[in-house]
Amino acid sequence: MDARLTGIDRRETLQYLAWRGGALPQTLEADLDRCEGQILAIARPRAVWHVFPLTPDGTLEGTRFRPEGEDIRRHLADCDQVILMAATLGAEVEALIRRTQPRSMGDAMILDAAASAAVENVCENLCADLAAAFAPRFLTDRFSPGYGDLPLHHQRDFSELLDMSRRIGVSLTPSGLMLPQKSVTALIGVSDRPQPRRSRSCADCALSEHCSYRREGSHCGKA
Repeated sequence: MDARLTGIDRRETLQYLAWRGGALPQTLEADLDRCEGQILAIARPRAVWHVFPLTPDGTLEGTRFRPEGEDIRRHLADCDQVILMAATLGAEVEALIRRTQPRSMGDAMILDAAASAAVENVCENLCADLAAAFAPRFLTDRFSPGYGDLPLHHQRDFSELLDMSRRIGVSLTPSGLMLPQKSVTALIGVSDRPQPRRSRSCADCALSEHCSYRREGSHCGKA
């Protein structure tokens, strides 16, 4: 299935800009329209995913990858398969934001926020496609490395198992952050029963005060 960017949720763009509500000034509305249009025009979304049976000890069958942490153990408690996924907007968006910074930090901030909302749209579309493909079974929502107590170092497991560098052009920094930054990895569980949805905001994350993503001005894709 192909990665799809079908739109940018203005509300999410504003959330990433820390907009506190109220009527938008006309100038800001115009800037948002222009910057979101630039992202939609230049983004080259790509995605990769693979499904693994989940063994009783929590290891993904055929690998040495055993996701660490109580949060992910609870998240996958009712599942017998795990989907690893990765998605990105591509290097073009990153380059656009860098080129814009010396000229207009305001535009660069809007572009960055719109790009975060855009990669979320790509992930939501991929999850919808996966849910349709796995029906009548049920999927959990996404859970990303760096969220809750799932260690960020698991990005390297994702990178190796999904061959992210070759297949979608996503590499890792020494600290485990992804390049391009507007990229997301996640685990999704597969179950025979409907799975509860959970809150996915930074405020609900146990690592919100010490988040490597937030220190770098990025995010984990809202898990």
